[in-house]
Amino acid sequence: MKIILNQDVIGLGEEGDIREVASGYARNFLLPKALAVPHTKANLASLERRRGVIAQRRTAKRTEALGLKERLEAEELKFAMPAGENGKLFGSVNNAMLAAELEKRGYQIEKKRIEVPDHAIRTTGTFKAKVRLYDKEEAVLKLVVEAAAPAS
Repeated sequence: MKIILNQDVIGLGEEGDIREVASGYARNFLLPKALAVPHTKANLASLERRRGVIAQRRTAKRTEALGLKERLEAEELKFAMPAGENGKLFGSVNNAMLAAELEKRGYQIEKKRIEVPDHAIRTTGTFKAKVRLYDKEEAVLKLVVEAAAPAS
């Protein structure tokens, strides 16, 4: 089924893109949530009228992503986690923890946009995580995982 996207959909496309998707995906997810509209002559004409506004939004999103990338790459996130003597953590550092820490610092980034090496960090050390921003832009976060001091 051919659809026209009303909003950016991760893994599918940006606002204004025309895509071919499974009819069930369109009927059950995209159309009810108003993420897309069916590919019809009327909707295509509406898209053509909005092309200029969509292009401006894309440009604004791209410049915002570049600024965010610079700010994120300047950050260094530190986590103090309980660990054994060999540096293996009792638990792990995952993308949800990174998203929560970034939110404390004033960044609104969805956890599904954060890629942690091997999906979770299970040892102490220095690591890098990727944050997908916009289009093909990615920021690289520096992470330091330390062993927490034992409670006395």
